[in-house]
Amino acid sequence: MALYGAAATVLSGLEAHQGSLKTLVYGSRFQNVRQLYALVCETQRYSAVLDAVIRSAKLLEAEKKLKPHLAKVLVYELLLGRGLRGGGRWKPVLSRHKARLQAEFARLKVKRCVSRNEDLLESSPGTAQVIQLPRFVRVNTLKTCLDDTIDYFKREGYSYQGCASGLDELRALEGKRFFLDPLLPELLVFPSGTDLHKHPLYQAGHLILQDKASCLPAMLLAPPPGSHVIDACAAPGNKTSHLAALLKNQGKIFAFDLDAGRLAAMATLLTRAGVSCCEIANEDFLSISPSNPRYSRVQYILLDPSCSGSGMVSRQLEEPGAVSPSQERLHALAGFQRRALRHALSFPALQRLVYSTCSVCQEENEDVVQDILQQKLGPFRLVDALPLWPQRGLSTFPGAEHCIRASPEATLTGGFFVAVLERVDEKSSGPELQLLAEEPRPSVAPKKRKRRQKKH
Repeated sequence: MALYGAAATVLSGLEAHQGSLKTLVYGSRFQNVRQLYALVCETQRYSAVLDAVIRSAKLLEAEKKLKPHLAKVLVYELLLGRGLRGGGRWKPVLSRHKARLQAEFARLKVKRCVSRNEDLLESSPGTAQVIQLPRFVRVNTLKTCLDDTIDYFKREGYSYQGCASGLDELRALEGKRFFLDPLLPELLVFPSGTDLHKHPLYQAGHLILQDKASCLPAMLLAPPPGSHVIDACAAPGNKTSHLAALLKNQGKIFAFDLDAGRLAAMATLLTRAGVSCCEIANEDFLSISPSNPRYSRVQYILLDPSCSGSGMVSRQLEEPGAVSPSQERLHALAGFQRRALRHALSFPALQRLVYSTCSVCQEENEDVVQDILQQKLGPFRLVDALPLWPQRGLSTFPGAEHCIRASPEATLTGGFFVAVLERVDEKSSGPELQLLAEEPRPSVAPKKRKRRQKKH
């Protein structure tokens, strides 16, 4: 009952605008904050559906002592969650109304001509459109291999479906089934809501829970083993660990961030992931001198600067204002992003740079790239990144469509933006901003391994 009571209190606080979701969850003092956060998020997503069912079943009229927010949490667990595992004195009460609630829920589906629970969200008037995304899981090749990871999950009762053919298969994913992502060869895809935070492979650093869009920057930078790389704004470290996996821990990553607390958490993440090629510095990237001999061999830079975070799906629930940040905030963020990008392009040995944000705002994305290209800071051109990617940059300047965007609607990921800049060979002909085509790496089914690793 403690979980349901805490969830009801958080929902009440959200409705009364007493704080963000994260603030209320952590302020609840409930021991398992992940469990509480997930329950509140899902109850909030289905709020309009639950209100309709509770109203049709006349639950609150029959149980006058049952508060609306607690009723909503309990009915969510009963109809859409894992069933009432607790509930205290309210469990027998809900059990008495179970048949009526299930009947009203089924009647609502028939009325709205839908068969799946998720389809009710799209048909609910006034419901916030927060799309349910799959759980993407990157296999950490510094510690394990794809074959062994797939076998581990199969031994746990999961059904491996092979390489997904497209987004429709991922949208329909449910139960204990999982796919290999069709684009990223070490990315597994599980149904939405799959919680792997307590899974032994995750806790041992064999798995990285990372959205697919967040995997694109390191993949597109593609530094070969032995390279020197700068991760300019590195915390919390998922992209850094991905870079280290691509480097096979051979070479050097210089990782910078100003937030000491986030860097400490990042150091823990990298240690757990088996990263040994990274130097972490609690410094402002803008204060790093490109002429410093330490960075004379840096040919690759990943720049994922501070941004509004307007593309992060989770923030749509906890911070409604994050989806549409103020013009003042966007102006300040874009100013920093321009300075950071100019600075990154001044490193003398730089050959390739990836600029990315988890923002959907043009001011932080296309506008920043356009401004930098117009300044002609060096012989760099915009690469046509992943031509088959379905969502492109906004056509705000010639070539902007060669950047890529990601969104829940178009790519089943968080909102994201990526631009790739590459140094032009001074001996080659053609304008500096000539566009290159870069085909995506083919994803192939994993080959049978030669020898089995030890059990995790």
